[in-house]
Amino acid sequence: MASETSVADEKAPAGLSRYEADAEDGQEGGGDEKSRLSGLLWHGGSAYDAWFSCASNQVAQVLLTLPYSFAQLGMVSGILFQLFYGLLGSWTAYLISILYLEYRTRKEKDKVDFRNHVIQWFEVLDGLLGRHWRNVGLAFNCTFLLFGSVIQLIGCASNIYYVNDHLDKRTWTYIFGACCATTVFIPSFHNYRVWSFLGLLMTTYTAWYIAVASLMHGQADAVKHSGPTTIMLYFTGATNILYTFGGHAVTVEVMHAMWRPQKFKAIYLLATLYVLTLTLPSASAAYWAFGDELLTHSNALSLLPRDAWRDAAVILMLIHQFITFGFACTPLYFVWEKLIGLHDCRSLCKRAAARLPVVIPIWFLAIIFPFFGPINSAVGSLLVSFTVYIIPAMAHMVTFRSPQSRENAVERPPRFAGGWTGAYVINSFVVAWVLVVGFGFGGWASITNFVQQVSTFGLFAKCYQCPPHPALASPSPMAPSPSMPFGFNMTGMFAPMSAPSPAPAPAPMHLGSLHHHHRHHRHGL
Repeated sequence: MASETSVADEKAPAGLSRYEADAEDGQEGGGDEKSRLSGLLWHGGSAYDAWFSCASNQVAQVLLTLPYSFAQLGMVSGILFQLFYGLLGSWTAYLISILYLEYRTRKEKDKVDFRNHVIQWFEVLDGLLGRHWRNVGLAFNCTFLLFGSVIQLIGCASNIYYVNDHLDKRTWTYIFGACCATTVFIPSFHNYRVWSFLGLLMTTYTAWYIAVASLMHGQADAVKHSGPTTIMLYFTGATNILYTFGGHAVTVEVMHAMWRPQKFKAIYLLATLYVLTLTLPSASAAYWAFGDELLTHSNALSLLPRDAWRDAAVILMLIHQFITFGFACTPLYFVWEKLIGLHDCRSLCKRAAARLPVVIPIWFLAIIFPFFGPINSAVGSLLVSFTVYIIPAMAHMVTFRSPQSRENAVERPPRFAGGWTGAYVINSFVVAWVLVVGFGFGGWASITNFVQQVSTFGLFAKCYQCPPHPALASPSPMAPSPSMPFGFNMTGMFAPMSAPSPAPAPAPMHLGSLHHHHRHHRHGL
């Protein structure tokens, strides 16, 4: 095997060259046109594929809620938090990649073959630190990915409503839940090559559409930029940005899909730099144009004029959210396959059928909690803070706590970070900051805001933050609308709310009166 090792393999960590040789053999095999087309669109494992996967997965629907976060934080804090959490996220993604290489190298020295097995984060923790770390990592990672998938479904329903409001958002959630269930047929992250590429193009279009459309719209009448107004809203917005740059819960799976995983080192940082070119202009321009109005419109597209450009952005984001749903769900599929003993099954249909039970709870939770925007902050503070910030930083410190482990490390910390001492200082800062600011203050703020959404709209809300239909803007707010035949109570089935104006008998709140009512509750949105 030594004679077959390339120059690039000589620089690779021990134990990886055999895997790389197998991967390259697979690339060179199959010279017919069908195999070449399949390789071009389907089988991806290069550093470019990993970059597209990281960049595409990092932004997704959260791009639409960042202007909402700017309204909570204010312009200066919004920009600073994006830069700060972008760096923090890149550092912890680097730590995860180092721990993956360390685990894989040790296992392959023991002749463990991973060609029919996808390594996951909880297995890395198990191999390096034991079963207690594995259990904690598995619990946080699976719960985060579960709610990450839920957020994609909520985003799909929220977006499509602004193109077609003949169905309420809850009905759209039913429809897109069925559509997203088709991701069970995508075997692994090797097969996201064309989807990652297209997803990033779609996000790029949407980001620059929001920026340009907001600037062309100009500032709204009597626009106000009063953020931050309360501590609760401030930390709610901050945790949403923490969630934005915490999309590296699938880092291990993306690395495992690479032909040369050791090339991942700076990929997440480069992906973050590109994402910042999308998030900063779009969020800043939308907040400049609409100001405090964003506090009651967590989806930025809801404030932009309806035209072909906006409809195109909505459709592209829908496709991208389908892709991101698959990104978040695929690691859950792997965990479920390993649990029921089908992970090494070669039949795609059997694996797809076995994966379906994973989609059902995601579908159900998206219907229960349709709070687009606030749910991002809650997930960021309670789950992302531990999954991709605190646990990786602590795991890196514990794994390399002894002089012997540091001496035999596959990858040492970079010199610009201060070597081992600098790495420990940075890791300690990450743990302390995210624990106090992200989980502590952020958890309090986001949960308080989330509870306010539940008390205002109720669970199973039929149409969260739906704008009033034009036909309902008449002086008689309770008149029936022929073009809006729903006649539903938007407060949800578990939290009936009386109309804000006196009425002789309780009645379902009308869309127009609800909009008026919400203007008195802006602080809770």
